[in-house]
Amino acid sequence: MLQRFADLAVSVGSNMQPGQILCIEAETGMEPIVRAVAERAYEGGARFVDPVYFDPYVKRARLQHAADDTLEFVPSWYGNRMTALGHEHAARIVFVPRVSPGILNGVDPRRAGRDQLPDLRERLEIINKRLVNWSILPFPTPHWAELVHKELSPEEALEKLTQELLHVCRLDEDDPVAAWRERDQTLHSVARRLTKENLDAVRFEGPGTEITIGLLPSSTWEGGSTTTIDGVEYLPNVPTEEVYTTPDPTRAEGVVRATKPLDIGGTIIDGLTVRFENGRAVDIQADGGADVLRERAAYDEDASRLGEVALVDREGRIGPLGTTFYNTLLDENAASHIALGNAYELAVGEEDVPRINKSAIHIDFMIGGDDVRVTGLTADGKEVPVLRDGSWQL
Repeated sequence: MLQRFADLAVSVGSNMQPGQILCIEAETGMEPIVRAVAERAYEGGARFVDPVYFDPYVKRARLQHAADDTLEFVPSWYGNRMTALGHEHAARIVFVPRVSPGILNGVDPRRAGRDQLPDLRERLEIINKRLVNWSILPFPTPHWAELVHKELSPEEALEKLTQELLHVCRLDEDDPVAAWRERDQTLHSVARRLTKENLDAVRFEGPGTEITIGLLPSSTWEGGSTTTIDGVEYLPNVPTEEVYTTPDPTRAEGVVRATKPLDIGGTIIDGLTVRFENGRAVDIQADGGADVLRERAAYDEDASRLGEVALVDREGRIGPLGTTFYNTLLDENAASHIALGNAYELAVGEEDVPRINKSAIHIDFMIGGDDVRVTGLTADGKEVPVLRDGSWQL
């Protein structure tokens, strides 16, 4: 298992090149996969492998005991280090969860919402500048497994989660690389067809959801692999089942109901509904954990506006499992979703880059499903069916 995950991370996900520095970011307890990736990377010609561990229990201690006015403080060397990775045109592999879901249960949600670590603003900056070839992948942890499969014994839960991750990462295929190339071509094909429709907005309609999200004049749809400014092709998310675009942050009207629980840095938010007016989230309600998202949405001027719209059909491997993973990487690729905060420059033309969301946060939450209709709207009023019963209509 370790070897298969390591091969996937190095050769398919990040596509690390000989001579590159490779940074591996993981949660404490994930040392075995970090070491396996390091060995695979050095075999592939890495110049240097730099492991970085984040301890979620240290984060919990901070939130429980640190002075209130220190919770947003991040030492300068954290950001400087991320910027230096961009300067070096390094490769980067991140294993999630770095804060296993549920670890922050019982922590004051208002305090939890103010501490963004391990996320950094600089991470978004080097991604938008296309300086690093990077990939985020899941790796099973006992704490995570016990939450996802609480009906099983700890050993059985870890085994089941492991097998599910092998499946959704296509590591149960005889040739995972070929399997990902095929899926990548499908996602690129759908993205091209959506871009050709020249949509002005996208409307979501379903139980508890009725929202119209405006796009920018140059918004394009992306999916699957992308490339750095050096021409290195890589797969940012493994697994990935989405096509996405960058919306107009000033144009979102309506209400959305999250179709899956949301994990924000270890706090689980259930029963989430968000109302938008003039592009801004003006009302955030949930059965539990709403204060965490409210704090994040107030983090800066644009944190309450959208930075991404993503569509997912029912042909991927995650949704059919019926498992709620309480992890954004997996759950966002099970259903269509939107994101508050920072937008991707890749999905707009250069002329619209000044208009996109530049917030320091980026939080995805799932609003799609087989019972959610997605319709594209053109500037001249034409309606284009996009998703019906979870299937593409293009």
